[in-house]
Amino acid sequence: MATSRHLPRPRGRLLPAGLVLLAVAAAAAVGVWLQFGERQDLDTRYRAGSAAPDRVDITASVQRVDAAAGELVLRVLVTPRGGLAEAGGVSPARTLTLQTSSSIRRDLTYPAHGRIATVDVPVTLTAGSVTDYPFDAYDAALEFGAVQGGEPVPVRMTLSNNDALFSAVVDASEADGVAVFSVDLARSTSVLIFAVFMMAAMWALAIAVLIGAWFLVSRRKGLTWPALGWMAATLFALAAFRNTAPGAPPIGSLLDYIAFLWAETIIAFCLVTVAVTGMRAEARAPEPEPDAGPGPEARTVPSPP
Repeated sequence: MATSRHLPRPRGRLLPAGLVLLAVAAAAAVGVWLQFGERQDLDTRYRAGSAAPDRVDITASVQRVDAAAGELVLRVLVTPRGGLAEAGGVSPARTLTLQTSSSIRRDLTYPAHGRIATVDVPVTLTAGSVTDYPFDAYDAALEFGAVQGGEPVPVRMTLSNNDALFSAVVDASEADGVAVFSVDLARSTSVLIFAVFMMAAMWALAIAVLIGAWFLVSRRKGLTWPALGWMAATLFALAAFRNTAPGAPPIGSLLDYIAFLWAETIIAFCLVTVAVTGMRAEARAPEPEPDAGPGPEARTVPSPP
């Protein structure tokens, strides 16, 4: 009776699969680490001001950074405390005015005994240019003081960032009862990674089209319609791909001059070159002779029944 042998599995096939799984796990771990870092940045709170019992608490958060307009939207909630408040901080006991820095368009006034609600305040950005996308950075200076009944009162301010497209580095301090914040804004890590990936993908597609065009031209191919369709689709797809850049940067940014405009130029040049050389190859190709059909000697006469 023949005995069956259990042959050992080839280890060469298991090794690439293990490497692939290890690479996927490492990429996922790096992604989780990056996301955790960005989440921590968004959860960070910066505080400045006095902790006196009779004070004005200011809670501000950056809702949106509009780099093209050169401003950010700051959502502000004011809560008077102690003897400055009525109904547990819902309304001020006397008319309350928040005095702001010059980068904020106006001071905020809350009438006495009136309900206080949140308000969105535009803040002008200084330095930086959106054309440096995705490496653009901006500054904003925030100063908040409070006056009630004609007298300055202490303030305590908390600032946070809710715009996931930007990371904020804040320097908080207090000067003469005024909360002062120096905010440095830059694109978040996820935006930088995606923008760099976009530029690399644009160059990769342009080089792929260039290689395909060189092959068609050097081999003197005719009008190869699948290749022409692929090149034309890539030309228009890159424009749509570029418009998906986070933050909608305008045309003329660093992203365009590094990758997009060059990729579009290379693909358009390759498409036209392949079409022209293909037409010339088709024109030089000899036309096939028409099929005259079988001769009279090759015809068969059916036999009579």
